[in-house]
Amino acid sequence: MLDAAPNDETLLEVNNIEVIYNHVILVLKGVSLTVPKGGITALLGGNGAGKTTTLKAISQLLHSERGEVTKGSIAYRGNTVQGLNPSDLVKRGVIQVMEGRHCFEHLTIEENLLTGSYTRTDRGQISADLEKVYKYFPRLKERRKSQAGYTSGGEQQMCAIGRALMSKPETILLDEPSMGLAPQLVEEIFGIVKDLNEKEGVSFLLAEQNTNVALRFAHYGYILESGRVVMDGPAAELRENPDVKEFYLGMSEEGRKSYRDVRSYRRRKRWLS
Repeated sequence: MLDAAPNDETLLEVNNIEVIYNHVILVLKGVSLTVPKGGITALLGGNGAGKTTTLKAISQLLHSERGEVTKGSIAYRGNTVQGLNPSDLVKRGVIQVMEGRHCFEHLTIEENLLTGSYTRTDRGQISADLEKVYKYFPRLKERRKSQAGYTSGGEQQMCAIGRALMSKPETILLDEPSMGLAPQLVEEIFGIVKDLNEKEGVSFLLAEQNTNVALRFAHYGYILESGRVVMDGPAAELRENPDVKEFYLGMSEEGRKSYRDVRSYRRRKRWLS
């Protein structure tokens, strides 16, 4: 789906991290990945694979859930970010759009967007950036005076991404952007991600269960199983991989196949052996 390719500069590097919750539960078991400048990188896997935990480890949001990185390292532009306050990471250009949108329901759409500029000091540029957000999300401009809690799921997802853009990010961690949305809206959201990547130079690490749409828009993908990366490669190659076709795209040599018919131990045995 994407013609442009990212350059060779690495923005984000996650190196062999382990994450433990409540000092007991091991969730990530040596996850490594990189996000290049100008790239859209997909983090794929089923529910509970560790996608959201990986994003929260990067954005320094684990402590609020009694989680911690116990091994490995996370670096942005070559500098370690472990131990940073999340707001300091935002100032460095990395922001997360949470699963479930998390808009402030009692605030208007425009008020929600303006909260994204909280860490900025260039106050004179904020109005211009707000108009830029409205250019990418014209529906938000139409609903700018509406309370976010009374808007649709798609509009709230647009609001959450627009709010992140108001921080002037270099990299956005986007968690399950397709969740709960109709297929047409999913295509619209991913189309905007593509435009932001190509026209504004925003890099993305997106966690997504919808493997089909993610691999059409991403440059590179990582597949997680039970807290480990079991496969990675260029998105075009993953789309053609027979295991990915069978277990994540619902296709096999015999034709379309239900994911519910696949036994997970067979998948793990094949990829982890």
